[in-house]
Amino acid sequence: MAKGNFDLAVFSEILFEYQEIIEQKFSVSTANAFISLLKELPNVHFYTAFYKWLLIDEDDNKYADCAIAGRAYYLISEDKHFKLLKTISFPKVSLLSINEFMALSTKNKKK
Repeated sequence: MAKGNFDLAVFSEILFEYQEIIEQKFSVSTANAFISLLKELPNVHFYTAFYKWLLIDEDDNKYADCAIAGRAYYLISEDKHFKLLKTISFPKVSLLSINEFMALSTKNKKK
């Protein structure tokens, strides 16, 4: 990660969920364009889970598993289910709110 830049770790299951939500809120063509863009960006990295940690719940485990597989510094979420991650010492997944991430992003750009 270059100074001031961030990488995004994703699983195929995460992209499917993004696509489904964007299709519901906008359109199929918008969803397809967004997913195509994510696949082309150099700071988006695709990972596969070789182990399922089962840390949160059935719908959200994929995000924690992706953060672990991608050795992410942070998982950014406003979902209240993710707060459970703050109580788990292993495997450690650092959780940030969107505001905390934005503050970190602004701080890194000033360096």
